[in-house]
Amino acid sequence: MTTITTGLNPPPAGIAPSTSRRMRSIRLALVGVGVLLLAWGAFVLFDSVRLTRIPGVALWIVAAIVLHDAILAPIVFAFGIALRRVGRRVTGTVIAIVQGAIVVGSIVSLIAVPTMVAKNFAPANATVLPLNYGLNLAIFWLVLALTTVGLSVWAFLRWQSPVTTFPDDSGR
Repeated sequence: MTTITTGLNPPPAGIAPSTSRRMRSIRLALVGVGVLLLAWGAFVLFDSVRLTRIPGVALWIVAAIVLHDAILAPIVFAFGIALRRVGRRVTGTVIAIVQGAIVVGSIVSLIAVPTMVAKNFAPANATVLPLNYGLNLAIFWLVLALTTVGLSVWAFLRWQSPVTTFPDDSGR
C-alpha cells in the first residue's frame, strides 16, 4: 500500500481532502475579478488625482488599514470574546448585534473625525463645514448604543421565551 503525500497536513475530519475543479475555477474567477477591480481603481486614481496628491491618498489608505487592523478589529474581537464569556446566557444574535453596532459606529467615526479635524483648519467660509460634527457624532453614538441595547434585549427575551407549539392538524 502506497501513500501519496502532498507535503501538506491532512485536512481535519469532515473536510474534503481536495477542492473540486468547480471550486478552483470559482476561486480563480474571483481572484481575476479582484485583480481587474484593483487595476481599474489604480487607473481611476492616476487618471483623476493629481500626482502631487497621490502620497496623501497612499497615507490615508495605510492609515485606514492600520486603524482597522490595530484598533477596530481587536475591539470587535474583544467584545465578542467578552460576550461569549458571559456564558450561554447570551445568544449569537446578541453578539452579532453588538459587533455590528461597533463596526457601524467605527465606520461613521472614521468618516466624522476627519471633518472635525478639518473644521479647525477650515477657511473663514462658514459654509464649508457648517455643522457641529463632534456633537452630531456623540448623538449618533448615543442613538446607536440605545438601539443596540434595545435590539439585544429584544433578541435575548425572544430567545428566552418558550416556543409555543400548535396541535398537529393531520387528524392523528
